[in-house]
Amino acid sequence: MSTELKVIAARLHRVRLPLVHEFRTSSHRKTLLDHILVELEDASGAVGWGEIASPSDPYYAPETVETCWHVAERYLLPAVLGQSWERPEQVSQFWAKVRGNQFAKAGVDVAAWVLWSELQGVSLAQALGGTRAEVVAGVSLGIEPTIDDLLAEVRRQVAAGYPRVKLKIAPGWDVEPVRAVRAEHPELDLHVDANGIYTDDEPLLALDEFGLTMIEQPFAPRNLLAHSRLQQSMQTPICLDESIETLDDLETALSIEALRVLNIKVSRMGGLTAARAAHDRAKQAGIPVWCGGMHEFGIGRAANVAISSLPGFTLPSDVSASEKYYARDVITPPVVAEHGVVQVPKATGLGHAVDTDLIAAHTVATLSL
Repeated sequence: MSTELKVIAARLHRVRLPLVHEFRTSSHRKTLLDHILVELEDASGAVGWGEIASPSDPYYAPETVETCWHVAERYLLPAVLGQSWERPEQVSQFWAKVRGNQFAKAGVDVAAWVLWSELQGVSLAQALGGTRAEVVAGVSLGIEPTIDDLLAEVRRQVAAGYPRVKLKIAPGWDVEPVRAVRAEHPELDLHVDANGIYTDDEPLLALDEFGLTMIEQPFAPRNLLAHSRLQQSMQTPICLDESIETLDDLETALSIEALRVLNIKVSRMGGLTAARAAHDRAKQAGIPVWCGGMHEFGIGRAANVAISSLPGFTLPSDVSASEKYYARDVITPPVVAEHGVVQVPKATGLGHAVDTDLIAAHTVATLSL
């Protein structure tokens, strides 16, 4: 069934939630998160929710909560309001002149997909072409004060049933933490993420002995040549994250053999439309993919679960349970992982109810257009 939609109202909610456990990467630490939730409402009164899961500071990417709010208010939402469309893939064409700002775009794009799937009476996963009924989840662990603290956290996640653990690394916190975790968990699906902090091959080459599933984003995002050089020098697959914001980035990386694994983040690539296209291209090239996370609240997390149901997502994705990050999430039921497996919702749209009371209680700014 094809239905013409027209968004007649749009709302932004800047929502602040505390993390249950402080998270530290090579560039920053965080104890709470501000994300922007997006509502798109059509003439029938149906609502689609999306999430702008940008960091608060410009360390992972250039965008911040403030820049995303500005771009959504000034450019993206006005471009969508009053426009007629039949498929969610068409919505990004309305802001085609806006360059970059992928996180801001992602929140609006996801909301369009959720609205469309709700009106079509299908689940978000079905709308995207997903084929899996369940998704294997992994966890991402930050840099801890000591190796003993890290080992304790790894034990907790392994006991919870997660089959894959990702460790954040940085110069001075790399070989020894990895050695300690690998010694205690010789069979664990283990990989590391540098968030682009390294400038030297040597400590990365030293990780080749630990049988890691991948080394994620060792060098700065635009330094694809360094990634290509490193990949030719080691057995461990290189995974790209921050380097791949567009399909053109992916084509370049493929052409110079700078990666053997791709992390597809819905937020980093501007939404579900671009994420699905990247999945299709990687699958064609024989590159395994997985879905990375930005500590999304439940709305963004549900979108990640939906995209992870596509056939090319053959590695565990960062879609762990809501409770790992938040005491109470913005959706009901929250995302739940049983023995490291998340069920893909079959209900229409997002597959979860949005807890508007919780959102209202934690909102620090709102906007209605």
